[in-house]
This record gives sequence, structure tokens and C-alpha cells, in this order.
Amino acid sequence: MEDRHEREGSARMPQSRTEVERAVDQFLRSLGERNASPHTRKAYGRDLARFSQYVGARNWRDIDHLTVRSFLSHLYETGLSKTSVARSLAVVRSLYRWLAQEEIVDQNPAALVSTPKLPKKLPRVPTMEEMSHLLDGEMPEIAAFPERDRVLFELLYGCGIRNSELIGINLDDIRLRDEVILIRGKGKKQRYVPFGDSVKIALARYLPLRQQLLAVRGKSSHALLINRRDGGRLTTRSVGRIIKRLAVAKGLPPDLHPHTLRHAFGTHLLEQGADLRAIQEMLGHERLSTTQRYTQLSMKHVLAVYDQTHPRAK
Repeated sequence: MEDRHEREGSARMPQSRTEVERAVDQFLRSLGERNASPHTRKAYGRDLARFSQYVGARNWRDIDHLTVRSFLSHLYETGLSKTSVARSLAVVRSLYRWLAQEEIVDQNPAALVSTPKLPKKLPRVPTMEEMSHLLDGEMPEIAAFPERDRVLFELLYGCGIRNSELIGINLDDIRLRDEVILIRGKGKKQRYVPFGDSVKIALARYLPLRQQLLAVRGKSSHALLINRRDGGRLTTRSVGRIIKRLAVAKGLPPDLHPHTLRHAFGTHLLEQGADLRAIQEMLGHERLSTTQRYTQLSMKHVLAVYDQTHPRAK
């Protein structure tokens, strides 16, 4: 009788963490120490939980490139798309790079596994005419804070910054006299991005109202962009909702989001003859190859114009 109770008791005890699970926990903590965003840590954690579950109690010596390849096949069988599988492989590679730095492993078997070939889809970018229609005139009536919302659009399209960079802007980051903004990008990298008269005018209309709102709420804030409810800093999710609602109200497609405006910034600069290196600097791209995708977007526009207008194209 006692033996049965002992067995039942042991069955209820939590199982000890596997070698892989312990390492994954440490890796995820290291991401936090390197200031990775909560979204990134959550996504990495989800992918590595699948990997840990798949390899089970195996130790690192027992996991080779065939194991990693088999893991990818397992992900396909569960219904994941090529994009999701490719992302999971990239996360496992990142884990192994950290393991090598910590001298836990000597090799990266994930590096021997080919990345799934993804279809090359170019994002749809609004034309310059569509952007002019969006930004010219007053904000739609549904805008909860029209002056602030115009600043959102003008900064995203006028400066080509990321959504996360937008919400991180503080008042002290704006150099009105020099017409530049200090932007804090990925990996703690900082850069100055120029802005034009449209941004300057939008800021001049918004900043006094921002101060009035904070005074009414009895608050102070370093954040440039605040919400009406409590004067707190806007979130990336709030910005996304605002951009989509107002763009749809102006007749643009519902798939428009903050990053679309960043794409439009790079593409339209290139179409107007801007130097690729200058665009790279403004966008904060580490590699020129990342910026070169805008040449594809621009060429798509050029080909469309050629097909529609050249007499020998038809």
C-alpha cells in the first residue's frame, strides 16, 4: 500500500528541467539583459518551447543537424507556414550562437540546415499621390486627437522611422533649430534623422495642446506622443490602430500599417533620385543589402509606368 502511495506521490512531483530547457531559460534571460523587446522575447520563447519539447531529454551532444532538420519537418506537419518554420530555424541558430559564446557547445548544427525558400513578396507601397491625399487637408473626423495623429503620420512617412522608434521619441530628442530628431534604433544604436516643414508645422500645432492636456491631467511626461486618456506614452499597438483607422477613412487599403509608411519613405526617396547610402543612413539599416530592397520596389513602379505609357510596351 505504501509503495503505491509513494509511486503516486512521485508521479505528482514536477519533473526536473531538461538540459535544453535550462539553457533556453538562460538564453531568454540574456535577451532581456540585451534590451530585446518584450515582443522579441515572447516570440523567441514560443519557438524555443517547441524546440525543447521536440528534443525532449536529449543533451546537446545528441542533437545534430539531422535532429534540427527533423524538427523543421515536425513543424511543417503541425501546419506551420514556411515563414514560421524559417523564423524558428533562425531562432534556434541564435540560441546556438549564444551557447557557443557561453562555451556550452562547440558547433552549431542549425547552421548546416538550409533555410526554407520563401516566396519573394514585395510589400505594396502607397504612391506619392496617395500619400499626398492622405496627408493633405484635415485629419478625418474620427481622429480622437487630430493634431497628435498628424504628427504620427508626418514622422512615420516624413522620417521613415520604425513604430518602436516613434513611440520612444522624447521632447529633448527634437532639435527644431537643426531640423533633426535623435532616434534610438535597434541594438541601442542612435542616429539623427532630418525632418522638413510638414513635420515642423505639425509639431507646432500639437505641442501646445500636448502641454494643455498634461496640465489638465496634473502630469508631466518626457514622451513626445501621449494618449488623451491619462497622458501616458503611446504604445506601438495604439499607433497601429490609429494609422489603420485614419488611412481607411481617407480611402486607403485596410492593410496599411506604420511599417508601410516606412517603406513608402524609402521607395519615394529612391524614385526621386536620392542616394542609396543616404537612405540607408536615414532608415538606420546596418547593411546596404537591406536598403537595396527599395530598388526592387522602385523598379516595380518604373516597370508599371513603362507598361502603361510606352507605345512599344503594348
